[in-house]
Amino acid sequence: MQFKTRPARLAYSFSILALTVSLAACGGGTTTADVADPAADGSVPEGSGVSGDVQIDGSSTVFPISEAVAEEFQLANPGTNVTVGVSGTGGGFKKFCAGETDVSNASRPIKAEEMAACEAAGIEFFELPIAYDGLTVVTNAENDFAQCLTIDQLNAIWSPESEGSITNWNQVDPSFPDQPLDLYGPGTDSGTFDYFTEAINGEEGASRGDYTASEDDNVIVTGVTGSSGSMGYFGYAYYEESSDVLKSVAIENEAGECVEPSVETIADGSYNPLSRPIFFYVSKESYETKPQVKAFADFHLDPANGGLIGEVGYVPLPEDIALAGKSRLDKGETGKSPI
Repeated sequence: MQFKTRPARLAYSFSILALTVSLAACGGGTTTADVADPAADGSVPEGSGVSGDVQIDGSSTVFPISEAVAEEFQLANPGTNVTVGVSGTGGGFKKFCAGETDVSNASRPIKAEEMAACEAAGIEFFELPIAYDGLTVVTNAENDFAQCLTIDQLNAIWSPESEGSITNWNQVDPSFPDQPLDLYGPGTDSGTFDYFTEAINGEEGASRGDYTASEDDNVIVTGVTGSSGSMGYFGYAYYEESSDVLKSVAIENEAGECVEPSVETIADGSYNPLSRPIFFYVSKESYETKPQVKAFADFHLDPANGGLIGEVGYVPLPEDIALAGKSRLDKGETGKSPI
């Protein structure tokens, strides 16, 4: 069977360095973030004295960041209630462009048709990069052979042409054992699905359909841990959280090097083509008319709170990039970021 050669990188699959330079120049349920008691020593983040609800939905990849920020924000502002939903990037944009949420989490940039839906509904927005992520391919902990995979091998596993025909590991590489291939991955509303399919298969949304799909990355973790011949993919934070029961697969990068995902390789761009920026989108109307939404967005972009991003397994933005996003908010510069 013939498979596609390695596809061109995504238009938005830029290196971490390129994102830094350009910016500096210029799936599931709903969870209300749990709030712990303020620290006994008084080490509670400084608040702004606002109150009211903040409605967030979207990417499961970005969820751990929003959850962590929401917890600290609510500690600082006890009168607020931040609700974080997980319906996938696409599902989040549907709610956002219908005016149902204040903030939309996204593991990819907004699509043209989503922008059109927002425009038709009169929803203006700020697009704000918030962190870097490395989309991580994982296998069951018992897998001792898939140490490093090429993009062509991943394409052989995940391409639409592979559906129903590539069902065994030894079909991917003759040196691999005769073992059934059991696949888990994000659903079609996921920005991670969009990114992965374009990076690996050369076309957004182009994927085999005979795999277990879920917008909830925890479902993928459970699936891969339960099957010795399994493979899945999701954001780096979910791997880091489950690294005791899963294995990450090194990916052959553009330089021909086998590189494992890590905070360091994601930050320096060597883990390519699966390193990416992740975003949140803030409704202009909410930001300008709801003090609690403005306070939350400002809190989120404050470099002093960047440590929260690292704590949940992502790579914080450099301070100048975070401040560039804050500057766009202050100036009311809506629409796409200049990346």
